[in-house]
Amino acid sequence: MSKRKSGRNVHGILLLDKRLGVSSNRALQEVRRLFNANKAGHTGSLDPLATGLLPLCFGEATKVSALMLDDDKRYRVTVQLGVMTDTGDAEGVVIDTKPVPDLSIADIDSCLEAFTGEIEQVPPMYSALKHQGKKLYELAREGKTIERPARRIHIFELTLLDFADDRLTLEVGCSKGTYIRSLAEDIGHALGCCGTVTALRRLSAGQFGIAEARTIEELSAMDEQDLLNSLIAVDKPLAAIPSVCLSEAQATCIRYGQSIAFQYPEPGTVRLYHDAVFLGLGEMLLDGKIAPKKLFNLNNV
Repeated sequence: MSKRKSGRNVHGILLLDKRLGVSSNRALQEVRRLFNANKAGHTGSLDPLATGLLPLCFGEATKVSALMLDDDKRYRVTVQLGVMTDTGDAEGVVIDTKPVPDLSIADIDSCLEAFTGEIEQVPPMYSALKHQGKKLYELAREGKTIERPARRIHIFELTLLDFADDRLTLEVGCSKGTYIRSLAEDIGHALGCCGTVTALRRLSAGQFGIAEARTIEELSAMDEQDLLNSLIAVDKPLAAIPSVCLSEAQATCIRYGQSIAFQYPEPGTVRLYHDAVFLGLGEMLLDGKIAPKKLFNLNNV
């Protein structure tokens, strides 16, 4: 006999301003309890040391979470030069210290320019990447180090905001898969010493920014209706995908997993709507038909 779910069906995206010192999963569960939601997930974790934008997906919105993982991100990060830790941030154990050279702003700007654009980056051992089915951070805690192949990432922007007391404050715009801790270490080495992250704040992810996010304190003070009103529509992250409107008969066929004839200028993924209700994603085929690709059921609220 299956276990009944104790929560309720809630669909939408909540932008959380994650506080310092909690894991992304703990932050997710705190908000999930406020909504009493059956199903929830986040779109790319932040370390406990990091704060800032953490989009949370509830119900049918979890179907777009994988797409949101691909979004570009923007961070503000503080790097302590002359110190290196085993985790790449201030939560780790110091494993090396080096004197910081006499650096000018021009030296730092030149270094940052070298890290702008497409670069190769080796992921840190303290990461959720897997090796033979085991997460790297689990191996790292066992004192093991595994060879990690470099990955190609894109740094769109790398701006120096402040340099004082051997600390750099940077704003970073980057592609998915970028590890800011690794970037901080690499910048430290390039400047002739070493570096570790002491503060990190995510400012944006894709089209969403920190100004739209709510803290757990703000959410806790809301009543049920205000909480629901704070949710962003499931289809908002898909706004760049072309949309088509279907008749009632066409929508019924799509809901039953059937392809429909539809005149559309080019093949590719499309958003499907009927009477302004989002049905899901379809694939426009070369034979002039739309096939259902990923359907959403937003009626079971």
